[in-house]
Amino acid sequence: QVQLVESGGGLVQAGGSLRLSCAASGRTFSSYAMGWFRQAPGKEHDFVAAINWSGGSTYYADSVKGRFTISRDKVKNTIYLQMNSLKPEDTALYYCAAKSTYCSGYGCDGILRLSYEYDYWGQGTQVTVSS
Repeated sequence: QVQLVESGGGLVQAGGSLRLSCAASGRTFSSYAMGWFRQAPGKEHDFVAAINWSGGSTYYADSVKGRFTISRDKVKNTIYLQMNSLKPEDTALYYCAAKSTYCSGYGCDGILRLSYEYDYWGQGTQVTVSS
């Protein structure tokens, strides 16, 4: 069992920055790929970013590429999502998720963009970007 707790959400003006954190506890964190998804009211879970088990491969949705950066700290069992140049359309509830896999590179790309592939989910943290 893996427990995930997100933090760092809040209200920010367009053009601002936020850093989300997702602290993991339970089973061996290093064997899990991690992802960030977001859900706006009335919409599905949308893929935002993912990082493989080693941290050597990262993946981004086109809508956030160049603005968001995902990273992981193996010592702290935490992943981060640095969000810069925020836009009102980034407003959503942001979730982190964990998937047990040792994939890397192109072998991860398709899988980690799919919400149903993940084994564990956090409760979410709200990000609101005002115009």
